[in-house]
Amino acid sequence: MDIYKEFNIKTVINAQSWVTKLGGSIMSIEVLDAMNKASSAFVDVEELHEKCSEQIANLCDSESALITSGCASAIVLMSAAVICAKDESLIDEIPNLTKRKEILIHANQRNHYDSALEMTGAKLIEYKNIDDIRRKFTKESVAIAFVEAPFIGIGLGIDETVKIGNEFNLPVIVDASARIPPVKNLFKFINAGASMVSYSGGKGIRGPQNTGFILGKKSYIDLAKRNLICFSDTKAKIGRSMKVSKECLVGLVVALKLFLDINQEEIWAGWKEKAKFIVKELSNIEGLDVKLEDDGINREGPQAVIYFNNNWKGFSPNEIRLLLEKGDPPIYVGEGGYKDEINLAMTNIQEGQEKIIAEKLKDILIK
Repeated sequence: MDIYKEFNIKTVINAQSWVTKLGGSIMSIEVLDAMNKASSAFVDVEELHEKCSEQIANLCDSESALITSGCASAIVLMSAAVICAKDESLIDEIPNLTKRKEILIHANQRNHYDSALEMTGAKLIEYKNIDDIRRKFTKESVAIAFVEAPFIGIGLGIDETVKIGNEFNLPVIVDASARIPPVKNLFKFINAGASMVSYSGGKGIRGPQNTGFILGKKSYIDLAKRNLICFSDTKAKIGRSMKVSKECLVGLVVALKLFLDINQEEIWAGWKEKAKFIVKELSNIEGLDVKLEDDGINREGPQAVIYFNNNWKGFSPNEIRLLLEKGDPPIYVGEGGYKDEINLAMTNIQEGQEKIIAEKLKDILIK
């Protein structure tokens, strides 16, 4: 950790989960070693990108794949791919489209990141139900977007969304950035019939933080690739600013291989034990309801969740967060959720840090 001292930066305890703001996740020695080796020579990066993406596709039983510079980049490239699916000349127009193409998205799935779909010049059209889709479908409609993330509405569900997409011959593109683990989510959306699915490589997979990837149908992935890899083109495409280094290409492949080889149930159980410890330590504080939650839908792994009852007389949740962040070491915890709460994700908690969190919270909560 001495490198951060050189910059006068404190390292923190990350109980917020795999958030980019705190650095995503911690890469393994094997991944770092592979990246270091990849940095020692020059290669044809386009060829390397192709072969590394092929390995990702093979590992995930997908028709095709494309490594990207994070999941947000993957979302932009999925949008670009569906825009030019019927007219490839539009690759050179994106994002300055003469006629804006339309991507349908359920009203309760709008989110912080869906602006990535619009960076290509596309326009998001909200719908509320199947009849609404039928009313809002136009000749400019190019896809239906689907999102699966904590505390985001399920819309019509992936199966029904694909079904209605097929009715209108519209591809379904999925943002599943942080849905890994569990491993089954690598296959869930493609098996349901989605045309493309985007994931982060730097969260649960523990690859380089600025990587992501798209799985899906080769015809669409090829178009996404053309919007990204444009070394020999006359003019750079929208993805040119989203390049992926040779080190990150190799690092992601190694990370995914390790992820699939490791017993993820054992990892999950370890997170659960840490969450249980915190719940037990805080369980007898008046005015609080402290629970272990592990639903796999709205919680990214097992979490200790602190709910504040009407008879709570201590600091507000926001004041508690600030006190934790100003501590030594700083501790970052989650917010949002079902109501005013503090949630503690165990996905990035290193061995023994759950004890530090519990002690610090007791100091704050019992005063």
